Amino acid sequence: MRGLLLRRRLRHKPLLAALLGWVALTLAMPGGAHAQGGVKSVHNDWQVRCDTPPGAQGEQCALIQSVTAEDRANVGLTVIVLKTADQKSRLMRVVAPVGVLLPSGLGLKIDQVDVGRAGFVRCLPNGCVAEVVMDDNLVKQLRTGQTATFIIFQTPEEGIGFPMSLKGFGEGFDKLP
Repeated sequence: MRGLLLRRRLRHKPLLAALLGWVALTLAMPGGAHAQGGVKSVHNDWQVRCDTPPGAQGEQCALIQSVTAEDRANVGLTVIVLKTADQKSRLMRVVAPVGVLLPSGLGLKIDQVDVGRAGFVRCLPNGCVAEVVMDDNLVKQLRTGQTATFIIFQTPEEGIGFPMSLKGFGEGFDKLP
């Protein structure tokens, strides 16, 4: 898979707790549309939000954007980008609605160029989570691109695309601690 590396398990339990906390916080709002936590900064279409999730020793920050499908206002998707505490990894978690076809995974195109697919790692009551470790090439594509389109599938033939603006991604990413 070009550009997307599926992270099958995390070795850092505090980081796992923090990431799961962000997913829980994101899903806690009706429709999963808005994450809780304080907004530290806004970078065009992206927000840096910080909070102290359950089990975390300190404040955790993430770059977040939520969108709804153009043709289905009740179907939303949230992207959460974090840097690990050791600054060695950058993670992207995408929270998709319940009912996605799990074996098809999550597709990603940046400016209509296919980047690849990632598998879903777990489903919670309000959504299913795909997780990727972001390599340098993917970060560069997100920084320089105009639009990322995340694609979920309800059937093997029917994909729903979620166009997401990349305006402000680089600036917001640089503000993450």
